[in-house]
Amino acid sequence: MVNVYMAIQRTHAFVLKRDNFRETSLIARFYTRDFGKLSGLMKGIRQEPAKFASTVEPFSLNEIIFYEKRNSSLHLISQCDVMDIFSGIRSDLFRVGVASLMMEFLDAVMPPEDANTEVFDLTLSCLRELSAGVPAEKILTIFKIKILSLSGFKPNFDSCVSCGARISGPSKFSLALGGLLCPSCFRKDLRARSIFRGTVASIVHIEKNDFKNTLNLGLNPQIKKELDLVLGSFLTFHLEREFRAERVMQNMQVAYAGR
Repeated sequence: MVNVYMAIQRTHAFVLKRDNFRETSLIARFYTRDFGKLSGLMKGIRQEPAKFASTVEPFSLNEIIFYEKRNSSLHLISQCDVMDIFSGIRSDLFRVGVASLMMEFLDAVMPPEDANTEVFDLTLSCLRELSAGVPAEKILTIFKIKILSLSGFKPNFDSCVSCGARISGPSKFSLALGGLLCPSCFRKDLRARSIFRGTVASIVHIEKNDFKNTLNLGLNPQIKKELDLVLGSFLTFHLEREFRAERVMQNMQVAYAGR
């Protein structure tokens, strides 16, 4: 009989998503420190939850042991032990929405089974600060900018995306081209929108500084609003999808504003 499994692996992992499988099992998608994004089958966990020392809650941090499966992207999870559920997040619905949106971004932006320890460490830092009470919207903005930068998926804010010229004055942001346009290249995308220099400076600062330093960055409401618009539009346009958690959070904000 041919052995379909490879080595036994152990790693730390965030739960991105989980789905029921048949009557007794789960299929979970994880973002792991050592192997990047991967999916695993947890046999019998719904029938005998005591077999695993975790309830596989979304955005929880776990240590997993899995058997790598040959010629398949679905591995067999033999052990899953919870390390941190970030309880400070789970007591607040908006923070739950932010953490859930972070997991959706990871799932959408990061390729399967391609390790990126910087992305893993950023996610852990963001969830810890979010759990500790740091303003949720600031954490989300920093996470979006840095995850795009670290994944190589980021818009071009360093120079003109068309001609490569350094931008020191007015500029426009082109969704279609994925970056800034200098005045000489505005005609390359007639749908490009003007963008505040303060917004560009904030993005570059967050990209180039470590996470702790970015937490001290002040964002006035006008720049914060434009950052959300630019980043949200870029992700929706280039990933060709909307994020469920973001829609839920927007509905919550509307409901709270109407009180």
